[in-house]
Parts: sequence; structure tokens; C-alpha cells
Amino acid sequence: MEKKGALGRIKSTFIGDRAFYQSVVKLLIPIVIQQGITSFVNLLDNVMVGALSTAAISGVAIVNQLIFVFNLSIFGSLSGPSIYSAQYAGVGDDEGVKHCFRFKMIIGTLISVAAVLIFALFGENLIWLYLNEEVNTAETLAATLKQAKDYMYVMLWGLPPFMLSQAYGTTLRETGETVVPMQASIISIVTNCVLNYALIYGKFGAPAMGVKGAAIATVVARYLEIVYILIHTYRRLNKYHYFRGALRNLKIPGELVKKIAVTGAPLLANEFLWSTAMAVKNQCFSYRGLDVVAATNITSTVWQVFAIIMFAMGSAIAIMVGQQLGTGDIEEARRTDARLIFVSFVVHVLIGILVVALSDVIPMIYNVEQNVREMTGGMLVAAGCTLWIHALAHASYFTIRSGGRTFITLLLDSVFTLAVVVPIAYVLCYWTDMDVSWVYACVEAADIIKFLIALPILISGSWARNVINTGK
Repeated sequence: MEKKGALGRIKSTFIGDRAFYQSVVKLLIPIVIQQGITSFVNLLDNVMVGALSTAAISGVAIVNQLIFVFNLSIFGSLSGPSIYSAQYAGVGDDEGVKHCFRFKMIIGTLISVAAVLIFALFGENLIWLYLNEEVNTAETLAATLKQAKDYMYVMLWGLPPFMLSQAYGTTLRETGETVVPMQASIISIVTNCVLNYALIYGKFGAPAMGVKGAAIATVVARYLEIVYILIHTYRRLNKYHYFRGALRNLKIPGELVKKIAVTGAPLLANEFLWSTAMAVKNQCFSYRGLDVVAATNITSTVWQVFAIIMFAMGSAIAIMVGQQLGTGDIEEARRTDARLIFVSFVVHVLIGILVVALSDVIPMIYNVEQNVREMTGGMLVAAGCTLWIHALAHASYFTIRSGGRTFITLLLDSVFTLAVVVPIAYVLCYWTDMDVSWVYACVEAADIIKFLIALPILISGSWARNVINTGK
């Protein structure tokens, strides 16, 4: 009887009913479609650029790694107000959502201006951090630098619309509107895909512009995305009340600014430091040569395709658990969270097996040297074997964040990455002759330590708080 009772408790904790899974699927489908199309087209773009040369794919990879720091900084800056926005949406407080949106616009604009100035003034110096003169020829370095600069100076124009899409899109999702951001993303992605093909290779009467064409395609697509969102939302202000008059002034209650700042500062610091840590980690891999840069870039792009459900589960936790915390139903929020984490774990064990099975096939779609294909295959095996680890760590991050425990997320995410993951990558890349695929495996597997540290916090439930009422 005790055994049956224990199994029953485990089942009730980790297994939901039909209605629960229907609500999860309803929420996930638009997010998965949006992120899935994005990841697939990124893969297609990656293949198109890779068909030009290894220098082209390496140059684009370096710049995208630098822009990734900006993207994650925007994500981090919006995460603080998003916590409050989701909980305000849970209790139907449109004014609260409006104030959070204003905060997003202010902080997002400041970061965008700073990023454009940094890339415009110091971009070439940042690119050189990834170019190792000891293991690459002068000709290879010059070709890669040129490709990177051509790509970067066009991509700068795409930073502002990216920020705006994130500010509006996250607010819409937090209030339960996931379809509009998905539609905007699809329009952007289709545009990007068509323009990439036309401008990279010179099709449909367009000039062949190589990596510069890829950058132009991305920038145009981003502007179309935000234009669609703006037209849709401002034509339906009776539905999206929280946008009505939101930008006529930038007034936000001082107490709310203080709460968001206290909660959000660690999140912004976390995303900036974590993305910087990722850039440093990849710089360690670049020490092994630009062929390794190409292989890690291909692996990362493919990994994002197989990780779309993981990213969507993070959004589901933020929205579903955040709204339940906002209504004060702490126990239900904890049950929902446990079930979502379990679903993510099981799904990504299965997806990881699929990645390993396809590890020899996927590199063949790239027009790169054979040694790059072999390195990519080995890295994909490592990526597949560690995908479930990342799924657990990712879900843990969004769980702890949903209750406003942002300082803990700072420690578990960026501080952990800087203190553990980066040193592992540095030591193995610089001081050993270990095969790069095994180096990649060791670096990726390190996240199991992060999850084990987070596990007691998840079990205790200390993360589960209503922040809009308590402000604690």
C-alpha cells in the first residue's frame, strides 16, 4: 500500500490530466511554430552562407556571436518587467501591464543606442579577438575579417527593430496573445529566406552580395516584423487596452520602478554576463582555428532547431506559472511547474537520441571541408547526449525566475558559466590536445552541476512567490 501511495504521489506531482496537457499544447503550439520556423530558417541561412566559403561562415559566426550579447542583453532587460507584467495580466490589471511596457521601452532604447555605438566604434577590435594568428594563415585571417566587417556594419541597422519586436512581442505573450508575434515572425522569416536566396547568390535579378546580402535580408525582415506587430496592435486597441496611450508619456509609479529595478537588475546582469561568457567560451574554441569556429557555428545552429521545444517550455513556465503565482495559487503553480519540467525532460531525452542518429547525415548538407564535417558530427553527438541536461537547467532557470528570485538565477546562470564552464573550455582548448569534439562534450555536460545546485531550491518551493502583492 505504501509503495502504491508513493507511486500515486509521484504521479500526481509529475503527471497532469488531459485538460492540463491541452492547455500546455495550446500555449506551446504558436511559440514552437514561431521558434521552429526561426530556427529552421537560421539553419537554411547558415547553409546558404556556408556554401560561399569557410571564411564566410566563420566571419558571420563571429559577428553573430557578438550580436548575441546584444540580443541577450535585451532579453535580460525585458525579463524584470516581464515578471511583473505576467502577474499583472493574471489578475487583469491593464495599468500594471502598461507601466511594465513603458519600462521595457525605456531600458531597451538605452541598450540599443549603447550597442550601436560600441559596434560602430570597436567592432573590428572585437572581431580580432576570434582570429588566432598562430593557427591560421594570413590569407585566411584577411578573408574572414573582411567577411565579418561586411556583415556587421549592415547588421547594426537591425538592432533597433529587434528591440521593438521584443518589447511588444513579450507584452503580447504575457497577456495570452501568442498568435500575433507568431504571425509577425513568420512574415519576417519568409522575407528573410527569400531575400537571402536572392541577395546572397544574385537571384531574381538581384545582385550577388554574399554575406552583405545576408545581412540586408535580415535587417529588412526585422523591420517588416515590427511593422506588422504595430499595425495589428494599434488597430485593435479595444482588445489590447494596455497599449492605449502607453507612449504618450513615460510615467511609471516610482514604487514599481524600484521593484522592477531590484528584480530586473540581476536578470539584465545575468543575460549580459551569460552571453559574454558564451562569447568567451567560443573564443576559446576559436583558439583551435577557424575550422573549429565553423564547426561550432554549424553545431549551434543545428542544436537550436532541436531545442525549440526546450525554449518554448521556458516560455510556458514563465507564462503559466507566472500567472498562477499572480493569482496567489502557490500550490497549483508548484504542481504546474513540476509537470512542465518532467515533460521537458522526457521530450528532450527522445530528441537527443534523434540528434545522435542524424549526426553523420546533417554535416553533409554543408559545403565545407571534410575535417569541418567530421568535427561537426562529433559535436552533434555530444549535443544530443547532453540535450536533456540543458532542458532541465533551462526549466530550472525559468522556474526560479518566475517567482522573482532573480539574484539566485544570476548565481546559477552567468556566475556559474563564468566560474565553471568558461574555465573548463579555456583549460581544455588552450592547455590540452584533447579532440575538439570531446572538449565540446565536457563543456556542454557541465550544466548538470547547475541543475543539481538548483534542485534543492525547486524541491523546497522557496522560489514560488507572488511578487506583485508582496514585492518581496
